[in-house]
Amino acid sequence: MKSKELGDLAKKAKAASYTLAELSSTIKNRALCAMAEMLTCHSKEVLNENKRDLNANKGLAKALLDRLSLNPARIGLMADSLRQVASLNDPLGDPPLIKEWLRPNGLRIQKVRVPIGVVGIIYESRPNVTSDCIGLCLKSGNVSILRGGREAVNTNMAICKLLSKAARESGVPAQAINFIDTTGHKALAYLLSLSECIDLIIPRGGEGLIRFVQEHSKIPVIKHYKGICHIFVDEFANTEMAGNICFNAKVSRPGVCNAMESLLVHKGIAGSFLPGMLKRYRDAGVEIRGCAKTRKIVKDINKAKEIDWHSEYLDLILSVKVVADIDQAVMHINHYGSHHSDAIITENYQNALKFTRQVDSACVYVNASTRFTDGYEFGLGSEIGISTDKIHARGPMALEELTTYKYIIFGTGQIRT
Repeated sequence: MKSKELGDLAKKAKAASYTLAELSSTIKNRALCAMAEMLTCHSKEVLNENKRDLNANKGLAKALLDRLSLNPARIGLMADSLRQVASLNDPLGDPPLIKEWLRPNGLRIQKVRVPIGVVGIIYESRPNVTSDCIGLCLKSGNVSILRGGREAVNTNMAICKLLSKAARESGVPAQAINFIDTTGHKALAYLLSLSECIDLIIPRGGEGLIRFVQEHSKIPVIKHYKGICHIFVDEFANTEMAGNICFNAKVSRPGVCNAMESLLVHKGIAGSFLPGMLKRYRDAGVEIRGCAKTRKIVKDINKAKEIDWHSEYLDLILSVKVVADIDQAVMHINHYGSHHSDAIITENYQNALKFTRQVDSACVYVNASTRFTDGYEFGLGSEIGISTDKIHARGPMALEELTTYKYIIFGTGQIRT
């Protein structure tokens, strides 16, 4: 796709955004259900294209191939996600009123929720992102422009064509769903310059992709660079609970952004907790990299280096540090963490309260796994991404985070003096 074609696509998307913003909940929900049905009925077409992508990318790491791979069950989950989005309340409301007030001069002011407009999603090798983002953008009244990674280009194009067809047949504007099949950096850089047509960019993928987008975009970007998630096991922790949570947070799916990468343990409990915990990890194939105090408690583990505290492994690797107290744990998390998801395991209410107030992360947990940072698990439906920014959206970005607001002012002839 050449620059002129990209520019024309963006202009048409912008024009369609005004129509889509006015679309009724009934039409949007009907379209979402039709999209789910279309995806299910034509799953073989999607799987054939997915097979092409898998054959072309056999050299990828196992974790990346797993993200790229589809099967009937995964397509079924994608369809279910679209149906779930259809079942959620329309974030624009009917009416879309947030609040209303009357001024002493008689002006009646309404704050109403509206779509953002045109949302560009830049992502890598997960085909389910295609259907999730299309569904969330449609429900929230936003036009979507999707640019996936080259590894999944055939799969993504097949999904996008099917969902776009179902949406059009349900009364959705033709340019409401757009897919860019050009995957080079030059085309991406040009797309990121189209600030007159595109209102928001959401990148999803590795740190390299996200930094490229942040550095080249003339359009506002909401993102998270990486997920360096911590769990702090306090001296007042229930050790059985702590063991189960810590194991789940690292081992259940190590390649996702809400998996734990660093374990912090209070010195008062480290001697009794770490030997059994680290054995359990190593039995599951986890490589342990420990601080000096950790290595005194459990001898035969690798030494943690400074870079380990900065690392998002996305693998069965865990850095472990013994800390003096909750203050040191909080300082470590705020210094080395990525402001994504961090947890404390404790039975002490005051320590829990202190941790939740002082840890500067989008999601702060007490006695639960960081793996719950997810739009679906939060009851928000599928998510378009997780933001570690503080402006506009933070944490899982679902329907409401894809809206903004404007003010409508009703007068009876008032003029300002």
